[in-house]
Amino acid sequence: MANKLNLTRSFELYEQAQQVIPGAILGIRRPYNFVEGEYPIFFDHAKGGRVVDVDGNEYVDMLCAYGPIIIGHQEDEIDQAAYQQISTKGFCMSLTQEVQNRLARKMVELIPCCEKVVFVKTGSDATTCAVRVARGFTEKKHILRCGYHGWHDWCVEVKGGIPEKLYEDVHEFRYNDLEGIKQLLEKFQGDVAGIIMTPLGHPLAAPVEMPKPGFLEEVRKLCNQHETVLIFDEIRTGFRLNIGGGQSEFGVTPDLAVFGKAMGNGYPVGAVTGKAEIMDVLKSKVFLSSTFFPNSDALVAALKTIEIMERDDVLGVIRKKGEQLGQQLTKIIDQSGIDCSLSGAPWMPFISFHKDKERKYKEHRTKFYTGVIRRKVFLQPFHHGYIAYRHTDQDLAQAADAIKESLAELER
Repeated sequence: MANKLNLTRSFELYEQAQQVIPGAILGIRRPYNFVEGEYPIFFDHAKGGRVVDVDGNEYVDMLCAYGPIIIGHQEDEIDQAAYQQISTKGFCMSLTQEVQNRLARKMVELIPCCEKVVFVKTGSDATTCAVRVARGFTEKKHILRCGYHGWHDWCVEVKGGIPEKLYEDVHEFRYNDLEGIKQLLEKFQGDVAGIIMTPLGHPLAAPVEMPKPGFLEEVRKLCNQHETVLIFDEIRTGFRLNIGGGQSEFGVTPDLAVFGKAMGNGYPVGAVTGKAEIMDVLKSKVFLSSTFFPNSDALVAALKTIEIMERDDVLGVIRKKGEQLGQQLTKIIDQSGIDCSLSGAPWMPFISFHKDKERKYKEHRTKFYTGVIRRKVFLQPFHHGYIAYRHTDQDLAQAADAIKESLAELER
């Protein structure tokens, strides 16, 4: 097997952090979400499609900060645009700066459902706002959901500290399960405010799912029939599958859609977009406000990110790279003899191991991702990866070789 990495400094910093931060690190970045003892815990710097940990190990970054890095780390044009805003105008003021309007017009231009838009900071902000808007517009109570949607009370997976009454009117369904949606709509007949779902299925620790033929179209029809607001959670798919999001890629237009992650290439920005008559409940009926939502540094960064995407055909390049990598990995997996599969290509590549009666898939997953990280390719065992514009042919070749060699080790 490949040699274990030197992670001495990472482990030292982890022990220090334990003394002052609960769990040392928040949520999904904690060591148990990777392979404990094998993955770094602290990064130091990143550039392009690569990232370096505090011990000096350099990796091909295939996780891309869980999705925001669409172009590359330390993208000079984007950073300079933000720096200029900060140094010449400032970015946090009592009133809103003009860049809000410019970014809003660009969103209206690009996104099919977007007639009006409000800007927030995170995906959780955006999804929670969209649900509140749907309830305010319809004056109905129940929400049907499929996806992650964030850490807020109504949707968080870990229920500690949250009274049941705060999520008892939110009901989950499985992606591509049209009958499950119909049953929930029938059960709560006339009182479903909204259906919030990802246009592409990307559940945790499971293969990425494309929509079955007609699935999204039928959900759209059901929402029309039941006077229910259709919300697309485009936090991961927005500005990655297509410049107009999954709704442009799949040709189904929701009533509302939320964006974040790739929209700002790492700067904290999100958006709630939708039909004017629905969004207008935010004028007075539904409240939304924050000290930091209007900060202009992230809005400027988002505008520059979108400008580069359009100018350099960023998503076309990513699609081509993803298709080529997907073909390579499919061939490697088919020849390996290991019971695993690739999903999510060309945008969100994920290698998952199929469950077996002896439950050896867990051991296989751990050994495989140990081999991958030792070969300095940064992927996550329970979360799909991403491809960035700045990933070079050499980067992706290293990733493919690491996967091939790790599967060969596992087979032996």
